[in-house]
Amino acid sequence: MADLLIHNARIFDGHQLIAADAVAVSGGSVVALGTGLDMLAAASLHAEIIDAGGGLLTPGFTDAHVHAVFGGLEQLGCDLSEAGDATECRDAISSYAARTDVADGWISGGGWTMSDFPGGTPTAVELDELIPDRGAFLVNRDHHSAWVNSHALELAGITADTPDPPGGRIERDASGNPTGTLHEGAMDLVSCLIPEETQEQLRHGLLEGQRYLNTFGITGWQDAIIGQYSGHADPYAAYCAADAAGELHSDVVGALWWPREVQDIPEQVRILRERRRHASSGTRFRATAVKFMLDGVVESRTAAMAEPYHSCGCPGAGSGLNYFEADFLAAAFTAIDAAGFDIHLHAIGDRAVSQGLDAFAAMRGANPGRDGRHHIAHLQVVDPRDVPRFADLDVTANLQALWACNDDSMRDLTVPVLGEERAGWQYPFRSLLDAGARLAMGSDWSVSTPDPWQAIHTAVNRTEGGAEELREPLNPSEAIGLLDALRAYTSGSARLNRSAAGGRIEIGGPADLALADRDPFAVPESDLHRLSNRLTVVAGAIVHNARNRTEGEA
Repeated sequence: MADLLIHNARIFDGHQLIAADAVAVSGGSVVALGTGLDMLAAASLHAEIIDAGGGLLTPGFTDAHVHAVFGGLEQLGCDLSEAGDATECRDAISSYAARTDVADGWISGGGWTMSDFPGGTPTAVELDELIPDRGAFLVNRDHHSAWVNSHALELAGITADTPDPPGGRIERDASGNPTGTLHEGAMDLVSCLIPEETQEQLRHGLLEGQRYLNTFGITGWQDAIIGQYSGHADPYAAYCAADAAGELHSDVVGALWWPREVQDIPEQVRILRERRRHASSGTRFRATAVKFMLDGVVESRTAAMAEPYHSCGCPGAGSGLNYFEADFLAAAFTAIDAAGFDIHLHAIGDRAVSQGLDAFAAMRGANPGRDGRHHIAHLQVVDPRDVPRFADLDVTANLQALWACNDDSMRDLTVPVLGEERAGWQYPFRSLLDAGARLAMGSDWSVSTPDPWQAIHTAVNRTEGGAEELREPLNPSEAIGLLDALRAYTSGSARLNRSAAGGRIEIGGPADLALADRDPFAVPESDLHRLSNRLTVVAGAIVHNARNRTEGEA
């Protein structure tokens, strides 16, 4: 008999809409799919019975690129992600600094948006007015830049004479003096001074991240950086400990970070193997992927482009940054693939995307036949000649769909430096799909909201939710259908994780489920962003119920 029954639902099984309108769950698994009130007979006397009210029931969403621990920590710190403009950002910083007595002498956090500040680069002088006597290190929303105050610059010894570090850039004024924004590798000049989080703080960050992701129907994810990054400590031990303690109920793959300075491939692969082996003793966390960051981001002109950025009056624009040499990547990918890992890439610029595909081609030639679940995330600017290579090389396109719209950052910081032709190459979702590429989706939270329905809205409409009447869609021919987007966020992403649930609803499969508050196929596509997650089920257990929360029952 079922201990959970969800009925009166529209059901998407991870591949298609099905005729059934009810799901019965017992012992953590789906035990029946059916229609009508007949399914009520499958419920036990004490079963929880939920009327879906015609809402869409899907497999639990799998976020294919997220920073769950870092995001949780930032929500517990100086969180600027809800600030709507520079004034709100400054108010949030001032409020946090006033109520926070930090023993280590640092104010850290982040979530500020580049487009809220002239040129995308806030200054130390602005921050000094809010935090004059303590070091301040605030990462921006995309985590590729940091805003620091003069005290932090002084502690780090950053002056006009400080050279840009490898893979990084110090924002400077016309006289060469640092202004207070650090990009990419230059962030480490300050972040290395901040005491690392304790294991207890990391645990709290992980559990907060899990709680928050579950509210959006996310039941599994791939954590895109398991290692030290951007002032944060390595969350690996926190994941292993939470898994062992039974606190981690979501299904998680950790992408083990390959530091940019590491050149000894055999030794690094040995370390990766050991980390994978140690994590294999758990049940919910697996360290089976390896993460490479190939470049930066367009907004700070650090994404690797095949041709220089258009002149924007900014010093040092050039054509961006490549963090690895081509020959090294080919050798590293070949060794990692041979060791049985899946590879997860960050690539924003067209040169970085091409470089990643070239390395995968070399790897496939050396290791034919292996079922690697390799993928490239972000894919902002893709040379049309590279689009068919994803299917040819069986490399999944890992989409952060929420970014594919004409928001302030796109209008003010991106299109001017790309130019018309390359702006038209951005986020080619439909072209990739039509060329036979596999699609997955992720949010990159805390860079963006982890709400799948916001990303699905943009994937389908190529506009920001609610902005259809204000702005033109971005490259509208690259929109994909609602079913395509749902497949990407469920079975497409779960495939990358080699998830037991597989991102499917099927008899005998794990009961990882998400229930939307309405049927997206019954509303205008322009209203998809209005959907919200009502219920989240992980292994048959309800971990989020918006109705109970609203009614004060949970």
